[in-house]
Amino acid sequence: MSNALQPKPRIIGSKVRVCVVASKYNEEFTDALVDNTLNEINEIIPQARVDLIRVPGAFEIPVMVAAVLERNPPTCIIALGLIIRGSTAHADLIARSVTDSLQQLAVSSQRPIIHEVLLVEDEKQAYARCIGSQINRGREAARAAASMINVFRELDRSIPQLNEGNRQRHA
Repeated sequence: MSNALQPKPRIIGSKVRVCVVASKYNEEFTDALVDNTLNEINEIIPQARVDLIRVPGAFEIPVMVAAVLERNPPTCIIALGLIIRGSTAHADLIARSVTDSLQQLAVSSQRPIIHEVLLVEDEKQAYARCIGSQINRGREAARAAASMINVFRELDRSIPQLNEGNRQRHA
């Protein structure tokens, strides 16, 4: 993944609801991910309503995303978490499961789900991605969300036959 932060996108339109689903596990790092994401959203999408839901760990993120999508789907969902590799394959199993589940939910719901559930080798990598300023994945998640909101809205505007069904989905 690139070390460069993508440029700040501009949101077209005003009615935006973003849901952040974040794990509590590895609290020092996940709290920083959440703070950086929320600060960036407030800066680039100041009119957005942001709902924050915290779950125990990364494994619980997909089921909460599914519940949010079923109950009252937001414009975009951001999934945040941190998995630090240990001496067993457990971290890899969790990371693969979360990734596959989030991708399946995004495709089946046709909603942008930004995946920043990070799998890192150690706390040094975690610090660099969650707290540091060079490769901050929280800010990157917010920018990716804004970009995807714009892409979906542009798709709705440019393909008239799809507009009627999509208008409610991306409001």
